[in-house]
Amino acid sequence: MSKVAAYLRAGTALLLVTVLCNSVVLCNSACADEAPPVSPDKPAPFVTPSRVSATIEFGIPALAQAVERDVPRRLATFDERIQCVHRRVLFFRVRANCDIEGTIERTGPISLYGRGDAIIGSTPIYGAVSGQGANRFTRRIHGAAEAGVVVEAEARPELRRDWSLDLHLSDSYHWTEPPILHVLGRDISLARYVEPRIREQLARVRARAAEAARRLDLRGKAATAWRHAFDPIELADNPPVWLQLTPQTAAFAGVRADRRVLWGALELQGTAATAIGAAPAPVAATPLPPLGRDVAAPGKFEVILPVTIGYDFLSQKIKDAAASSLKGNVTLRDVKIYPSNGKIIIGLKIARTANAAPDAGAWFYLSATPQVDSETQTLQFPDLAAVAAKAEAIAEESGNADLVDRLRQAKILYQQAYQRLLATANKNLTRPLKGGFRMVGHLDSAKLDHVSLLQDGVSIALRMSGDLKILYGL
Repeated sequence: MSKVAAYLRAGTALLLVTVLCNSVVLCNSACADEAPPVSPDKPAPFVTPSRVSATIEFGIPALAQAVERDVPRRLATFDERIQCVHRRVLFFRVRANCDIEGTIERTGPISLYGRGDAIIGSTPIYGAVSGQGANRFTRRIHGAAEAGVVVEAEARPELRRDWSLDLHLSDSYHWTEPPILHVLGRDISLARYVEPRIREQLARVRARAAEAARRLDLRGKAATAWRHAFDPIELADNPPVWLQLTPQTAAFAGVRADRRVLWGALELQGTAATAIGAAPAPVAATPLPPLGRDVAAPGKFEVILPVTIGYDFLSQKIKDAAASSLKGNVTLRDVKIYPSNGKIIIGLKIARTANAAPDAGAWFYLSATPQVDSETQTLQFPDLAAVAAKAEAIAEESGNADLVDRLRQAKILYQQAYQRLLATANKNLTRPLKGGFRMVGHLDSAKLDHVSLLQDGVSIALRMSGDLKILYGL
């Protein structure tokens, strides 16, 4: 009995499994361990704070065409009288008036392009003026001038708290050649006559642009995007995995532009819940909330997706690892795996190789806490240990002392299941919506959130992140 007591005091997993394996040689099924009870974890809700970008896009070339339809080719005509001569000739002071007339026309298309958070518009303008003496004494006085001007306007769109769009349209222009009328050796600048006409036209452009901004109905489009965000999305079909977003706040994330596209972005912030099985009950969309504080850019979209490793799959992997490790005159007849009070139980049915009876062998049980590496998509049991044994006799060493160690080192890959879930989710996150809207999503990274030992398998909940946009426009 002193030898048995020494073994029991040691209590190490390696020595205990050696005892269990050897005991099969001498013991019948009465020597088997008592199976721990089946007790799975309660499924935890897969809910996390998340963000969705709602982006409204506009093609700048189409916008330029719309503006060009509103701006006429002939911008202004004028016919005025000015004092063109004021000088002494011999003993007389001569004061003479001249009649000037001219036109200002747009000679090219309106060009729009984006630069950072601004839209730049420009168009070439041509002005021609002529002047002639206004009475019979000065009718021989005449002159003409022409000049080109490039008019540039800059808009920096800003979304107000009431969802209205302020373009912040400013203007600037410069003459490629100053319009100067040469009369009797004098230079008369006509800029002061021409520029008011240009400013008048720019004021009309600003009014038209403001009206066009109102017609965009950004509030209506934002409200539609907000409602779409509440629609459940089926991310996978085997098993069915559903995503339910519940937005709570909205913030303006700025306007950006390039040569061809202008886009304004919103950040919708709320929760993302994942459900497995039947489609979740519809969530009633709340009214579009007031616009919150501005954010620099929409945050990352996050969702928790579960990868389930079935116990049958795990049993086969453990059976392969254990069978290849057994030595001597014992063999592995069966493996069963199930959850019990936060631990995973691995049952091994070990029998003598020479005993071919169908019911030969005894069950011995190991327990462990699964460890997941989300980088390599592997599952291991590093703390694997034996459950209390009921062996009545101990045989001599049979060479299986490293069995538990081998099982501790075994790595079970779930990479295929992960990649299949990720590919299916990305495919389903990109789809058309109603009313000219569409959804574009892509998940590109994952980290472990938690592990649950459920009734049908090990659930590895991964916190996946990426981008999810609801787009309108291009």
